[in-house]
Amino acid sequence: MTWRVYLSGEIHTDWRERIVEGAQAAGLDVAFTAPVTDHEASDDCGVAILGSEPDKFWHDQKGARLNAIRTRTLIGGADVVVVRFGDKYKQWNAAFDAGYAAALGKPLIIVHPPEHQHALKEIDAAASAVAETPEQVVALLRYVIDGALDGYTDQQQAAE
Repeated sequence: MTWRVYLSGEIHTDWRERIVEGAQAAGLDVAFTAPVTDHEASDDCGVAILGSEPDKFWHDQKGARLNAIRTRTLIGGADVVVVRFGDKYKQWNAAFDAGYAAALGKPLIIVHPPEHQHALKEIDAAASAVAETPEQVVALLRYVIDGALDGYTDQQQAAE
C-alpha cells in the first residue's frame, strides 16, 4: 500500500524536502502532496485565472477559495497529515489545516520548535505525535508504515 502524506505549513525552509528525501532513503512507500508553495502563485491564483479585483479582500478571497479546493481534497485523501509551524509569520493557514485534518479524523503529526509548545498546546493535544525536526517525522513514518525502529527492530533482524 502506498501511504498518502500531506505536508502542510510554513513554506520558507526546506523541511518538506528533508522529509521526502528521508522517506526515499528509508525506502518508504509514500506519495507526498502539499499546498502550492510558491507564495505569489498561491496568493494570486484567483485573479490570474478569474480576473483582477480592485478590492484586496476579493483578490484574497478568489485565491483562498481556489486554494481550498486543492487543500481540502488532498487532506481528505491523505492517510497522514503533517503540519509544520515555523519560526516566522502567523501561519493561520497551518492552524486551519491542522484543525480540518483533526475534524476529519486524520492522523496528525505536528512539527514545531520547543518554544512554540505553549502557543500550540491545543493543536498539539489533537495530534497523534508532536515532533521538532523533519528527521523525527521520517522516523515516525518509518515506524508506522514499516514497523521499523532503530535500536530495536534492526537488532531483532540481525539476530535472526
